[in-house]
Amino acid sequence: MPNVARADFLMMNGSTLFNIFLRSLTIQVSFNFWRMQNLGFVFSMLPLLRGKGWERSRIAAFLSRHLQMFNTHPYLASSVIGSVAGMEEEGVAPEEVEDLKKALMGPYAAIGDSFFWAALRSVSGVGAVILAFSGTLLAPLSFLLLYTPAQLWVRGAGFLEGYRRRRNGIDFIRKLDLPGATGKVRLLLLVLTGVLAAVAVETAGRFPLPVLPEPPLKAAAALLLLLIFFAIRKGISQVGILYGIAIICVVVSF
Repeated sequence: MPNVARADFLMMNGSTLFNIFLRSLTIQVSFNFWRMQNLGFVFSMLPLLRGKGWERSRIAAFLSRHLQMFNTHPYLASSVIGSVAGMEEEGVAPEEVEDLKKALMGPYAAIGDSFFWAALRSVSGVGAVILAFSGTLLAPLSFLLLYTPAQLWVRGAGFLEGYRRRRNGIDFIRKLDLPGATGKVRLLLLVLTGVLAAVAVETAGRFPLPVLPEPPLKAAAALLLLLIFFAIRKGISQVGILYGIAIICVVVSF
């Protein structure tokens, strides 16, 4: 993590800042279809009110503003929360704070979905499956080790940089160049998918069925992979492919 935790910008109490960050990790817990992540956002901002001595009407106005609709990628939400916490601490006009939230949540949602869920999570999952095929009991742990550190780092560093830079917290996310990293991770995903296909075909011969010798069984496994690839090219949904594989497995089991 970059050296952003310097005393020259930590105007609020360090424990308060840490508490806001910890709460930002739970932004999805209270997700709702009315205003999405608004309850989680307000829950994260509550420590900012402690010790302010505000009147009830001012607290009510603060909560009402931040209870409006908010929805972005949960891993990048911490960056927005950090920026908003800093701006609220400075006493920036509420309109500017709301404009910042509205301006960031859409792009952050698209960037986060593409990198974390479409690319990094897929690579981590395929890597874990390859290890599972090889008989490694720590395959589930390997998924966490591949996926978790990156998202925690982006959350922590993004929050601190957002708090430090206020309105310019987006500069930190821009420098990460997550769209560019997404392309590289997807190339790695293609390589790992090829490795997985080879491992799956090789593994199929280790547990031959009583009615099939090893060569035809491996050929059947390779044919199944080609059928899956063909189904994906034809636009068949992932759920449909999974149900199809499940039916094939049930038939073969009999």
